[in-house]
Amino acid sequence: MTAAVSHDVLQELAGHFGIATEFTDWLGEHREVSDDTLISVLGALDVDASTDELARAALDDLGNRRWRQVVPPTVVTRVGSSTEVLVHVPAGASVQLSVELEEGGRVELEQLEHFVDAHDVNGLAVGEAKFAVPASIPAGWHAIVATLDGAEISPEARVALDVTERRQRGASEPIVEARGTLISAPDASSFDVPEPVWGLMAQLYQARSSRSWGLGDLGDLRTLGEWGAEHEADFVLVNPFHAPSPVTPLEPSPYLPTTRRFLDPSLISIDDLVASEPVSQEVGQRLAELATFCRQNHTRDVIDRDGTWLAKREALALCFDAARHGDDGRWHAFGAFCELEGQGLIDFATWAALCEQLGGNWRDWPEEYRSPNNEAVDVFRQEHAERVEFYCWVQFVLRDQGAAAQQRLRDAGMRIGVMHDLAVGVHPSGADAWSLVDSLARGVSVGAPPDQYNQLGQNWSQPPLRPDALERLGYEPLRDVLRAAFAGAGALRIDHILGLFRLWWVPEGRDASEGTYVTYNHEAMIGALLLEAERAGALVIGEDLGVVSELTRQVMAERHVYGTQIMWFEFEEDGSPKRPEHYRTECLATVTTHDLPPTAGFLELRHVDIRDQLGLLTRPIEEERAAEQELVDAYRQQLVEEGRISNDATTEEVVLALHERMAASEARLFGVSLADMAGDRRPINQPGTFREYPNWTLPLADADGNVLLLDQILRSNIATSVVESAKRAR
Repeated sequence: MTAAVSHDVLQELAGHFGIATEFTDWLGEHREVSDDTLISVLGALDVDASTDELARAALDDLGNRRWRQVVPPTVVTRVGSSTEVLVHVPAGASVQLSVELEEGGRVELEQLEHFVDAHDVNGLAVGEAKFAVPASIPAGWHAIVATLDGAEISPEARVALDVTERRQRGASEPIVEARGTLISAPDASSFDVPEPVWGLMAQLYQARSSRSWGLGDLGDLRTLGEWGAEHEADFVLVNPFHAPSPVTPLEPSPYLPTTRRFLDPSLISIDDLVASEPVSQEVGQRLAELATFCRQNHTRDVIDRDGTWLAKREALALCFDAARHGDDGRWHAFGAFCELEGQGLIDFATWAALCEQLGGNWRDWPEEYRSPNNEAVDVFRQEHAERVEFYCWVQFVLRDQGAAAQQRLRDAGMRIGVMHDLAVGVHPSGADAWSLVDSLARGVSVGAPPDQYNQLGQNWSQPPLRPDALERLGYEPLRDVLRAAFAGAGALRIDHILGLFRLWWVPEGRDASEGTYVTYNHEAMIGALLLEAERAGALVIGEDLGVVSELTRQVMAERHVYGTQIMWFEFEEDGSPKRPEHYRTECLATVTTHDLPPTAGFLELRHVDIRDQLGLLTRPIEEERAAEQELVDAYRQQLVEEGRISNDATTEEVVLALHERMAASEARLFGVSLADMAGDRRPINQPGTFREYPNWTLPLADADGNVLLLDQILRSNIATSVVESAKRAR
């Protein structure tokens, strides 16, 4: 079947949708994308190119698509800059264009001279007009509205074009309208870091204290942050806080959540909740029993997410009942929160309640429950209104405790405070995949092509947002994700910021290396990001590691989006380790990251041993070990030459020296891992694996593998030594 499809037609179709037909791999070699991959990716965008006839028909349809749109579904501009908009109407018809401002008011747009021949759309002659969007439009999510005279628009034209009708009192003809979204974004980030600062980095679930319920929570974030502030830290970078499934077994990876719009209930500090929602003595006794159950796992060498969540879910239900009969002011605040979050929150809470009844994978549910728009789902929502309300209230508590934690860190002296982490995508069987059915591509998943550290490529099992759907919906799905991510944060790290420019789509059933890049409208994606960052008063950091296009780095620099540099990945042109003075200024620099072992483990080549044991190497173990040892030796030699260590320095001494060296870099932000403060050796994640390695489930431990709680780490000499070596010259 594939052989019958014209290669040239496939290439042209792919070009219309921003699908790469060729690319350069991490070794600098040119690669052609197979026709099979192109057909699969086009299919994920609802373009059937499985036969030559269908592919040519799809190509013909694309030729008329923009002429059927009276206004573009999305127009993007920058504050202080003007832009132009093309409008399509039946030839000879009059049209007015205006902008409805988000905060109220209306701006009429000037029509410009513009002469083009009419275009035939299935027998309808369609003309084109041009309008100017002035530079004075303020930042915001606005509507762009085309108004046509109903008397001039035939019934056939109303069918052919994307318009709606509305009646005005006393008018003989309806007003015919077409609407789109106007995103007016800041030209660049206005958040300034005037001098070098340092901060902590933690997978918060690992940061369990003696008062925790089995997992590090927002109370522990406050403890860690306030301790850091006492040592001149200005931020705490945490793992993504996105929600997992409400039913066990839970997906352990914080980078594979069920939704990016709502938060993980396990983050709630029950002690803090009880302080704001007093409970009866009987309930208090049950909460104490549940806390004891969770804390008995603190010495085990595994993080028990399932047990912790089941205990916390019972505790939260008890607190919810108390809240419903408690303080009226708090309950009214909850009502205001629900109104602000709207249908998205209700859908998520409904999905969670459905999961409790039908299981965690909505794709296995009866057909009538597989869409939030189905009548059966509405009936279920009404019949289980109290449980839906419970899951809405849980999100209210999370948002409240998150905002309180951020305020405490700022009050303690941190300039930034909490730095949230935004995952690339969501689980295919989760809440967003259920509710955003029109926005996510099916039959493909997001991943990464082969690179130096993942030589087989990566498949992250996440359905990507469709670029065409984002344009059609005015980037509302992205806006909602960003708005949630900035809540309670002074900064946001965007995991794999390349995804705002292009993503590696892998067709189902294919190896990760058999995917291709799909391009996104980066002007709109970055514009939405900066607009929401401006409203939150927050800094933006992009994780721009791996195979990165020049365009990505150029746009990030132009718009003051900070980048990311990991010491082990940075080299001078001659191949030697990058010197501190050559790091980018607008950058978050770190010695290690969550996808590598802690620094001590890297120095001892733990990552090589793990990848060898798991069969992830593409060259003999001897070659891999020699190459990585050469890198470690190069850093040790530099440290010796700089007088920071002796030739026979211990692993611990090298760790401190590396932090001291990186603290002197040009990067405005320097992140220090809590795992390094513990003296841990074990990576929390091994990319390219699923269950072959205990990803995201290992607690923090010392050099000998003894499990450590947050209290112990913060009292330790090694933690004090590491943070002292990390302090920046100001």
